[in-house]
Amino acid sequence: MTPQGYEMLKNELAHIKSVERPRNIQAIEEARAHGDLSENAEFDAAKDRQGFIEAKIHELSYKLGHADIIDPRNLPKDKAVFGTKVVLENVETGDVFEYQLVGPDESNIEQGRISVSSPLGKSLLGRKPGEEVQLNAPGGERRYEIIEIL
Repeated sequence: MTPQGYEMLKNELAHIKSVERPRNIQAIEEARAHGDLSENAEFDAAKDRQGFIEAKIHELSYKLGHADIIDPRNLPKDKAVFGTKVVLENVETGDVFEYQLVGPDESNIEQGRISVSSPLGKSLLGRKPGEEVQLNAPGGERRYEIIEIL
């Protein structure tokens, strides 16, 4: 993952531990104060939420503990690999796009970050400037030319 993606996951984990978990513990305590737990929907919901929170903490801790951090500044610019930014031109429309190839946890199309496991990401991996890639998208087939790798 990229250093930015690592920080994003680290911040999410810190938020869950420092905000979400204490908030949920308070909700459980409040629900307990209402008495009979056997028919207490608030208690059941808070306990379900607790399970979700603990699973999320475990998942993020695992990802952070096993992450390989790749700094895009140290990558070669001769072909598209994880972490590089790729400038593409839609062959039919002439529209130009810039995307960074990232892991699934970091992808965000609005920020120009696409997953290497997405159809477009997969088709770009290992390609060089000047090469074309074809992609079967929901709207039909699309062709892109790789203009530059940053």
